Amino acid sequence: MTLLALGLILWIVPHYIKRLAPGLRDGWGNPGKGAIALAILAGMVLMVIGYRSAEFVPVYAPLPGMGHANNTLMLVALFLYGVGGTKGTLYPRMRHPMLWGTVVWAFAHLLVNGDLASILLFGGLGLWALGQMALVNRTPWTAPTNGRGLKGDAMNLAGTLVLYGIVAMVHLWLGHPVFEGTYY
Repeated sequence: MTLLALGLILWIVPHYIKRLAPGLRDGWGNPGKGAIALAILAGMVLMVIGYRSAEFVPVYAPLPGMGHANNTLMLVALFLYGVGGTKGTLYPRMRHPMLWGTVVWAFAHLLVNGDLASILLFGGLGLWALGQMALVNRTPWTAPTNGRGLKGDAMNLAGTLVLYGIVAMVHLWLGHPVFEGTYY
């Protein structure tokens, strides 16, 4: 659990530095940006290792049938991740699609995982995304106007389905079949 917590810290703190201490980050130049990127990468690695090695400590029992809700919400989360890149109809209407995708992803996983490590990982990243949105919202936003419209949505949907298949295969490879009635 220590590695998981350390990974979360190495993910959250560098992400917050940009918003909480922009002058500090800017003063570091490119070497500082590289160090921040390495800290974030190290955080991701530690979160994975820490989550995979954490002892299973049950906190709550997921409700029956939540696997279907999880699978549906994961489609929504992956679609939200692609909104900025494909610039579909949501692009000019939504300020934080990737962060909202992270919130949906975290909530979906909390529906099917009731152990302490899952609460720390998914709950921590979901709260980080909400906090990040609050920090970003302190600055004014001008909605973009150069979207692709329905073409972007079609591209995003195709990419979402491909990525969903890849994510499902990785989960299966890790021993967590996503289309069965029971999870983790």
